[in-house]
Amino acid sequence: MFAFARPTARFAVAAASVATLMVAAPQASAAEETVGAVQITPEASQETRDFVAANRAEAAAAANVCGSGYSVSKAIPLPQGTDPRERLATLFTYVGQAGGCAILDNNTGRAHSMTLQVCDGYPGTRCDSDSGTFSQYAGPVYTRHQICATVTAKLSTFVNYRSQYAFSCN
Repeated sequence: MFAFARPTARFAVAAASVATLMVAAPQASAAEETVGAVQITPEASQETRDFVAANRAEAAAAANVCGSGYSVSKAIPLPQGTDPRERLATLFTYVGQAGGCAILDNNTGRAHSMTLQVCDGYPGTRCDSDSGTFSQYAGPVYTRHQICATVTAKLSTFVNYRSQYAFSCN
């Protein structure tokens, strides 16, 4: 009986260890996609997926600014309608359990006056912003309620973008 108990006990310890790892280790949602080191939400458009794939270094750098636990929701080359290779800025929005995060990436290689503002998608809630002269990015700007949050992104006189669809609005 003792010989049987030892393998059973070892199996129980191994099973408990594996179960602990599965609970404790951060897991990506089965529907999330990973491009390089960047998590992309299932709701992200094909344009966002293509942009992240073509600009992995920039997307990964911007993702690190928000902190851990965020996935790319949208990547918007600015000014809108510009060929992504000729963009002056890129607005990245991220979602996570804590809410949303936005970064306005300066793609000009020079310092410019920049403003990034995010207003919660609920009436009567506040706006947060980051503005100044930046050579790399404005933000991160966080919101607890990213659904339909209004985002304003400005880069000097070149970019003046405003949308309530920079985060998911489903």
